[in-house]
Order: sequence, then C-alpha cells, then structure tokens
Amino acid sequence: MLSRTADNLYWLSRYVERAEFVARILDAAHRLAALPSSYGGGETNEWASALASAGDPEVFKPLYNGVTEATVCDFLAFSRHNPSSIRSCIETARENARSVRTALTTEMWDAINGAWLELRNYEGRDLNRDEFSRFLEWVKGVSLAFDGSAYRTMLRNDAYWFTRLGTAIERADNTARILDVKYRILLPANERVGGSLDYFQWTTILREVSAFNAYHWVYRESVKPLLVADLLILNRQMPRSLTNCYSMLVENLDLIADAYGRRGASQRFASNTLARLEGENIDRIFTSGLHEFVTAFIAENNRLGAAVIEQYLV
Repeated sequence: MLSRTADNLYWLSRYVERAEFVARILDAAHRLAALPSSYGGGETNEWASALASAGDPEVFKPLYNGVTEATVCDFLAFSRHNPSSIRSCIETARENARSVRTALTTEMWDAINGAWLELRNYEGRDLNRDEFSRFLEWVKGVSLAFDGSAYRTMLRNDAYWFTRLGTAIERADNTARILDVKYRILLPANERVGGSLDYFQWTTILREVSAFNAYHWVYRESVKPLLVADLLILNRQMPRSLTNCYSMLVENLDLIADAYGRRGASQRFASNTLARLEGENIDRIFTSGLHEFVTAFIAENNRLGAAVIEQYLV
C-alpha cells in the first residue's frame, strides 16, 4: 500500500473517533451543568473542563470573550478555527475519505459523506439545548455507523489494519484525557472527594464512555474513583480502556509487520506500553499519582503516533 493511502486511512479513522469524543465531552458538560448550584457550592467549571479536555484554550481565548456554555459549545462543535471541532473533524475525515475512495467500502463512504452533507443542516442555526443534544447524539451515531461499517465490510488487509491503528491511538488519548481532566479540574476546591458532586461526576464520566452498565457488571458496587480508573485504564474487557486500546494496537501492528516482512519502532513502543499496562496495579497508580501516570501515558501515546507516521506514513 502507498504510504499516502495508509496516511489517509489512519487520519480518517482518527478524526471520526475524535468527533465522537468531542460530542461525548459536550454531552457530559450539559449533564453537569444541569446540576443544582448547591452541588458545587454555587460555582461550576464544567465548561472550562470541557474546553481543557477537548479543545485548545490558547486558540479559544482570542476568539471569545469568556468561557460559557454558548462559547464552548460553538468552539467545540462548529468553529472553523478549531481543528478539533466536530465540524472540522467531519470535514477533514471526509477529505481523507475522498482521497482514498477506492480503498473504502460503499458503506464506509456513505457513512462519512452522508455525515458531511447532513452537517450543513446544523450550521448557522441557533440551536436550543434540546436541538443541540440531538445534534450530539447524531454525531455519536455517525461514528458508530462508520466504525461498524468498517468492522463489518472491510477486507482484513493492510487498509483495515491502518484504520484500526488510527481508531485505537485516538481512543486511548481520549480516554486518558477524560480521566486527567476529571482528576485535575472538574471537582471544585471546596468539594470533598467522595462527596455527592464527586460521585455524580465520576458517574457522568462512565456514561461519557458508555461504561456505566459495564462498571456495575464488573465491580457490582457503587461508583468509586479507584474502580472507575481501574476499568478505564487496566481492564482489558472494556473497549475504551487504555489496555484494550493497546491490545488492539499491538495486534494490528503485528499484522502489518507480518505482511510487510519487517518490524520497527512502532511495534516495540506498542508492545512495551502494553506490557507496562498489564503489569500495573491501580492502587500503585493512585499512590504515585493518577495525573502523573496519565500525563506520562499521553506523552508515550504521542510518541507511538509519531513512530507509526515515521515508519509507515511518510
């Protein structure tokens, strides 16, 4: 496969996954904003949290007067100036898809091209909260349709493997950022850990990643930060966990290496990271610092992305 084709497939999948992530972050912020003010002592920071998790505050600042529901929703959903807005993600994904149209199945192309066409119905409209919530559900549906069509219709060859690489690297990054923002930003300083607001926020995070039911199936007890982190970091059964994402990365990188007859830095990076995750313990992670662990993971995930690009996509 030409490196240009592999690059388009890789970034196509990353941008579709990112659009869904931003939609989930905005949905969670709306849930938290709906809490009575007494939960947060009169001060809430769910919109600053959403911006820190899914956007670039330095790009945001010169464009808007302040961090509010309206400005953050516009920036993360529709801004042309934000390369990670839902609009930008869908448009960039469609550009990549068009470049490799013959490498996609009809169902995959229809999913992303149809989303790009439908997006026009939402642009320039003053959406109320209910309409915006329906828009976010639509975005999640686009991602599910694209990912499902790839899984059910693509040949299991290098084209498929590169789409899986893009999905897994992006998903791992997104899960790590969700955990880090909750730990560092979301809980107000005057609210105790383990309080009602803390409980609701961790529950909201589980709903963000479609893991609320999975949590209770696995642990069979009330929501606890330690166990939520265990599910999203170390539990291989959880599709969005860091360990599951790296299992997917190792599997698909190995398939690419076997097909091309050579292993390289990306295979070593992924295998070493998976081995470290499998050897970790959630108590040890919390003792040494969840923020420090997640920050180190995000940096390592970025290094793997750079290795994949250098090895295969340039």
